[in-house]
Amino acid sequence: MIQDLPFTVGDIRKQIPSYLFAKSESRFLVSVFQSVSMVLILGYLAHQFIPLSWYFAPVWLLYGLLNGTVAFGIWILGHECGHGSFSDNQFLNDVLGFILHESILVPYFSWQHSHAIHHAKTNHLTEGESHVPVTKDSKNGQLYEKFKSIVGPESFAFVQIFTFAMVGFPSYLTMGLSGGPSRGYTSHFIVPNKLFPANKAMKVHISSIGLLFVCYLLYLWSQKTSFAHMFVLYLVPYLVTNAWLTFITFLQHSELDVPHYDERAWTWLKGALCTIDRNFPPWIDVLHHYISTTHVLHHIFSDLPHYHAKEANIYLKQYLGSHYRSDSKNVIDSLLRISQFTCVEHKGNGVWKYLE
Repeated sequence: MIQDLPFTVGDIRKQIPSYLFAKSESRFLVSVFQSVSMVLILGYLAHQFIPLSWYFAPVWLLYGLLNGTVAFGIWILGHECGHGSFSDNQFLNDVLGFILHESILVPYFSWQHSHAIHHAKTNHLTEGESHVPVTKDSKNGQLYEKFKSIVGPESFAFVQIFTFAMVGFPSYLTMGLSGGPSRGYTSHFIVPNKLFPANKAMKVHISSIGLLFVCYLLYLWSQKTSFAHMFVLYLVPYLVTNAWLTFITFLQHSELDVPHYDERAWTWLKGALCTIDRNFPPWIDVLHHYISTTHVLHHIFSDLPHYHAKEANIYLKQYLGSHYRSDSKNVIDSLLRISQFTCVEHKGNGVWKYLE
């Protein structure tokens, strides 16, 4: 358990060479080209060589899994723009981030704001944002425990994984599910609400207009070819990209020994250090621009560019020592295990942990 930390953010910052915080727009655009070109090439090859037939449904599914995995790299780069990692000019960050995120149906400015709160209140039990656990004595906590006792832990994990994959991200955007309980119902589209004050309304509406424009383009696509053509080439990978987002976020902040804090114990740095670097295959790590293996670093220095993250992480791990969290287990095994978690219980002094 982390109580009083023996260092500050400033102390950590001094251990990482300053050149690793420098931003190169040209280097960032290389990563953009990598992710976007791979998505387009895979889409083109699928369009050219996979017949649009039920007999080839397994092949289309394989394509969707692969291109959705690659497209998550686009999501990561748009997210980095939201953190200001592309350029020292915030306008340029927002232009590129808007294009990248809206193209994969992510409301850029809305997500930028809610994600900033996720970083500002990481692992806060009531004010956190996304994948905030329910408590053992809550109605939902009791319901989850009861359901798990009926179906068994393995079936419960399957239901959680399926729910995360299929509806996790859309339900968060539309209804604020898994958001902080202090805010109640929220929406990334209907504003103002407790997540989006009135002064954020204009940017929320701009994000929504961007989504409507992309949806219109998808409609034109389906009219020009067929709905099935658009569905297999775009929507199936889109669903896979959403699944990656929900799984990775869940993995990065959930573990038996990782606490959530209430207002009595939470501090920003303690929350940021409740982040876990997971063991992803190297090819996934490259496609996703190292977000899963350098996520502790990302939560402490969110504007540090991804192309410097691997090197900066070496200095971070050396300095943090036992305060650095990582998991060397196979990531699929880790996902199956943590998906059996139902709720957290109070361990004393404002510290809450998942039930075993």
